[in-house]
Order: sequence, then structure tokens, then C-alpha cells
Amino acid sequence: MRKRALLALPALLAALPALAADPGLPETEAVRAALDAHPSVQAADARVDAARAEAGALRRGTQEFNLYTSYMSRTVDREGRYNEFDAQLTRPVRLPGKGRLDRQIGDLGIEAAHNMAEDARHQAALVLAQEWWDWLGAVEEAKVDRQAVSNLEATLKAVQRRVALRDAAQLEADQAAAALGTAKVAAAQSAGRAQLARVRLATHFASLPLPVEAPEVPRPVMPGESLESYGARMFVRSHEIAAAEAELHKREAMAERVRQDRLADPSVGVRLFSERGGMEKGAGVIFSMPIGGGHRTALAEQADAQANAARADALAARMSVQETASGDVAEVRFRYESWQRAREALDAQVAALVKLRRGQAAGEIDLSDVLFGERQVQDAFRAEAAARTEAMRMLTRIRIDSHELWIGDAEDAAKQ
Repeated sequence: MRKRALLALPALLAALPALAADPGLPETEAVRAALDAHPSVQAADARVDAARAEAGALRRGTQEFNLYTSYMSRTVDREGRYNEFDAQLTRPVRLPGKGRLDRQIGDLGIEAAHNMAEDARHQAALVLAQEWWDWLGAVEEAKVDRQAVSNLEATLKAVQRRVALRDAAQLEADQAAAALGTAKVAAAQSAGRAQLARVRLATHFASLPLPVEAPEVPRPVMPGESLESYGARMFVRSHEIAAAEAELHKREAMAERVRQDRLADPSVGVRLFSERGGMEKGAGVIFSMPIGGGHRTALAEQADAQANAARADALAARMSVQETASGDVAEVRFRYESWQRAREALDAQVAALVKLRRGQAAGEIDLSDVLFGERQVQDAFRAEAAARTEAMRMLTRIRIDSHELWIGDAEDAAKQ
């Protein structure tokens, strides 16, 4: 039995996943469908439709015909009663230049909303990747803990047989049983965390089909091209920057539009009237124009301030994306190196445990030392699984942030 437990460690090492073309990830089409169904993406797409409707309204303008009518019955002493009416039809006239700015504001609104929708899809993809690797990492941890329970069960059976043969003291059986109990607690906790991670993923992305068994977390592989090229594409393809700049240009156009509105649009129209029962009739042309004052000046100052705020927001967006790009590159490197060191430590711990077990079989090593070695190996397996998961998480993130995975379109591909 001890021999079978000894062989389980190399078998577990050999079972660590090998390289894959698209390692450990769900199908791209299934992910895209799940992103389409995510509430944040649907809300952002609806805002694009709203921006298109707003652009149509701006293109047409608010200048609409206004009809004013009145009717009265008037009585004049010693003359009688007269029916009189008055009708006016007027319409504001948009002054030259304002229509062009309105169309520009509408188009920029669509551009900003479109980029914000793409950024919402980007953020949803990051959440999906985060929760996907949370699930796979928790399952890997649970596998390690289950294997530890299996190994300690084999150890306990072997010790109990030796106790029955009076080849070992009852204390050794008690030590093995205590270690097994601790391992079972850890296994139950890690299994619960894995289930919780699956529930969260299934809840947030209900339309994403999840396999019954989580895929294994594969060994991370650094991309063939330089990580800096991924960082450069993140900056060039960023919809966050594009949305902020579109919003800036929109605010600048709105500020110019408000400044032009200090000269108000005039209204022109015609008037028809009939008085004294039709004895007096007339028609005329009407012209009216609001005279701007302090209110319009204050609105212009407000629009300028909002344009300045949008300018600062655009600069902040560029800084944020640059920080994300540089951070992703740095984190991919150290996560990959951390996994390599964890793998080396695991190999060393397994080799040490093999020697401890051989020594214990020869009667040269106490069981307590072997159980301590078992615990160290379990910790090493857990550390390796966690480091492998984090490395894969960051490799996935850098591909998403550079629009190489799950998101992006032909327009993004053209931006190098």
C-alpha cells in the first residue's frame, strides 16, 4: 500500500496538463454569445441606439412650426356684436453654422457611445476571464487536496497493518489519523470554494455552457512575440481612450454651439386676422428674436468648463491605459517566473518525500518526518497550481486587453 502511495506522486506530476493551442479557455463563439447576453453589454448597446436617435434629433433641429390662434366675440355699443379671429404661423430659423455643429455633436455622440459599448464588452470579457480562472484554479486546488487525502489514507492503512503486526506503535497510527483528518478538512474547504466559483461564473454568465468537469489549468507558455508589442496594441486599440477623446471633441463642439447660441435664433412667420366681423382683414409677416443676456453667457462658461473637464478625462484615460499596458507586461513576466520557481520547488519537494518514504520503509526515518514531508509536498502542489493559474490568468488578460482574444474587430486589427 505504501508503494502505491509512493508511486502516486510521480503520476500526479505526469498528470499536470500539457500545452494547448488555446489553453484551458472556453470556445470563442460561446464566449462572444455570453458577452452579448451580459447586462452591461446590452445596456451599452442600448445607449448606442439612444445616441443614434439623439443624433437624428440634432440633425433635424428643434426648429418647429408654431401655430397661435385666437377667437373672440366683441360687442360694440350701438354697433352690435362682431366675431374676430387671429392666426399666426411662425418657425425659428437656425442660423448658419449651428446646423453643422449640431450634426457634428450627434456624430461624435454616436462615436463615443460606440466606443463605450466596446469598452463595456472589454470589461465584461475581463470579468469572465477572472471568474473562469477562479473556477479552474479552485478545482486544481481541490484536486491536490483530494490526492493528499488519498495518499494519507494509504499511509494510515499501512501504519494500522504494522500496528496489528506489532511492528509500529499506536502513536504512529494516531499521528497518521490526525494528518488524514486535517487533510479531509482542507479537501472539503477547497471543494466548497470550487463549487462557489462555479456558481458565480454560472450566475454572471448564464448563457455560457460550462463543462461538467473543469478543464485542467495548462502549463503557461509565453507568447512568441514580445510582450511589449501586446502593450503597444493595448494603447492603440483602446476603446477607453477613443471614447474619452470622442467625448472631448463632442464637448468642444457643444461649447462652440453654446457660444454661437448667444446670438439667438430668430423666428419668422405670417399673421392673418379678421376684425369687426370681417370689415377689417389683414395679413403680415412676423419677425421675433430673443435678446440674450447673462443667462446665455453663464451657459457658455459652463460649456467651456465641461470641455476642459473632458480634456482632463481624456488625458486621465490615456494615463490609465498606459499604466494598464505596462502593468500587464510586467505582471505576465513575474507571474510566469513565479510559476517556474514553484515548479522547481515542487520537483524538489517530491524528490525529498520519495527519500523520506524510503527511509521510513527501511526503519531509518520516523513517521512524523514523513507526514511533515507529505504536508510540504501538498503545499508545494497547491503553490504550483496557484502560480500556474495566476500565470494563465495574466496571459489571458494581456490577450484580452490587446484585443487579440474574444473581443476586437477588423477596425482593431487595422490598428497596429
